[in-house]
Amino acid sequence: MDALDRVLAKIAEGLDSATASESLELEFKTDGRSVKDDLSNIADAAACLANATGGTLVVGVDDKIAGPDAFVGTKLDPERTRLRIYEITQPPLLVESERRSTAHGEVLVLTVASSTQVHSANGKIPTERVADRCLPMTTERIAAVTAQKTGRDWSIHPAGVAAADVDPVAMQIAREMLARSSDLGKRRLAEASDIDLLRALGVVLEDQTLTNAGALLFTRVYERTVLISYTYRRTPAGQLTANEQLGGPLVVALQRVFDLIEARLETTPVSIGKGQQLHIADLPEAAVREAVVNGLMHREYFSAERTTVEHTVTQLRVSSPGGFVPGVSVDNVLTTSSRTRNTNLAGAMRMLGLAETAGSGVDRMYAEMARVGHEPPRYTADPTSVEVTLLGGAPNTALARYVATLPPEEAADADTMVILLTLLTKKTMGAEELMPLLQKPVIEEAQSVLARLSSDEIRLLEPTRETARRAYPKYRLREDALLALGSAVTYRRRTTDQLDRKIIELVNETGTINARMVRILLDLDTVGASRVLADLVEREILIKTSEATRGPSVTYGRGAAFPARSAGRDGRRDARASGPSAPDQLPFDDLDDR
Repeated sequence: MDALDRVLAKIAEGLDSATASESLELEFKTDGRSVKDDLSNIADAAACLANATGGTLVVGVDDKIAGPDAFVGTKLDPERTRLRIYEITQPPLLVESERRSTAHGEVLVLTVASSTQVHSANGKIPTERVADRCLPMTTERIAAVTAQKTGRDWSIHPAGVAAADVDPVAMQIAREMLARSSDLGKRRLAEASDIDLLRALGVVLEDQTLTNAGALLFTRVYERTVLISYTYRRTPAGQLTANEQLGGPLVVALQRVFDLIEARLETTPVSIGKGQQLHIADLPEAAVREAVVNGLMHREYFSAERTTVEHTVTQLRVSSPGGFVPGVSVDNVLTTSSRTRNTNLAGAMRMLGLAETAGSGVDRMYAEMARVGHEPPRYTADPTSVEVTLLGGAPNTALARYVATLPPEEAADADTMVILLTLLTKKTMGAEELMPLLQKPVIEEAQSVLARLSSDEIRLLEPTRETARRAYPKYRLREDALLALGSAVTYRRRTTDQLDRKIIELVNETGTINARMVRILLDLDTVGASRVLADLVEREILIKTSEATRGPSVTYGRGAAFPARSAGRDGRRDARASGPSAPDQLPFDDLDDR
């Protein structure tokens, strides 16, 4: 059963209507007053799907009702429908067409591929699929979609602006950015002439004119175009206290936005020992810069829409025109290879140090947010826009203090930081649970991350005792990591020595114990109590003292390794572990560790 069959089955069972089942890639139609009108409407819908990501068009299911009665069928012929769509679309669109039988009648299924061109039908304005609707495309949108489908890079095309027309302030800001680089070659470039600097950034053509990227970054060609809209409120719904609309040059506008954001970031001092102190912002500055830069570097410049930056004390939202480039989505933005529609612009911005090297910007946002206790960036997208939201606030100081002790490469690793953040509130985690968090496409990739963090070199995680022999064990924080994280961890895990002490004290008081006493003492269920007792017997701390095999009649007493009793300062006897009889310090698995 394929995905469409599952949707049709839900409609037939009355669980969903066709309307509720429609999506970016699925639309339902029924026959109307005439075959001619029906074919015209279907051609419109097919062109709409082809202009977006492609999809499936189902004819013969009433979208207003659910259940078997929704399957009203169609009189349209598959081959005739396919031919008519080809005839009345411009440029001609080919689709696949077939009748499909269901338990409640036949439907016509049209499969539409995403096209490399923009199609219209019946001489109308082209439309594209956005969510579950077909919306008209503006001239700008048609140009943007065409460029995206054909791989055209707007940023590298000639701007018709002489390299000598660069803005002095923009060039000075570029030099300051290069001078801050850790790369000696870039620092030297900061002292080069304007033309040499522009050539090194790749924004000068052979005739000494600039690419669109060069004109955008360094000239006043876009001075009257609002490139960035920055607003600030103390709270998301509060009164607007800052509202700046910034035009070109883009490097000047970016520097201004960074200054506006930095002036409003609140910091928390965190002592990390040895007289050292960190000042951690409520929104990590590195994550903020990446969000803003990515919004400008990857946006659609055929659109006249601006990139918006909405800032509050605890939140930053960046919205940009243009959806994700093909192959990138909300579900793989962390792990997919770096792709941009503006390669010339992206190269120049990375050279200036405005953005991370290809493929690491989103990783850095994830790592920077998680390392201070904030959830990862939230992405939403449709074909016309991408939005990323950073939710900040006061940092988790205990977590930040611990992260400061980790090797730098681990503290900067998105996978490590997201796993660490998750295990502050969740005792165990397996590879399957980890896949959606780290956007890993296969379970083996998630498992390799967990295995690496449990290695002797890193020693952050360990497999739980019950699952250690499985192909995909569950993992937890090691005991030393738990202790170092302190109050950052929202749960407490009982350890073997803590459990041992309680049971040893009980045996000293009563002479023998049974499973029911252990359940009451440690607040465990039957399985948990049996596991505790079996572990103590295996280590010879306890020994069976009855011949019964099950139930409350099974009793346990002192084993060969049971600790000797010694007098305390108050004259009472207490249990002390010594020599080989001392209980180990390995964390004991609670029942949910299984």
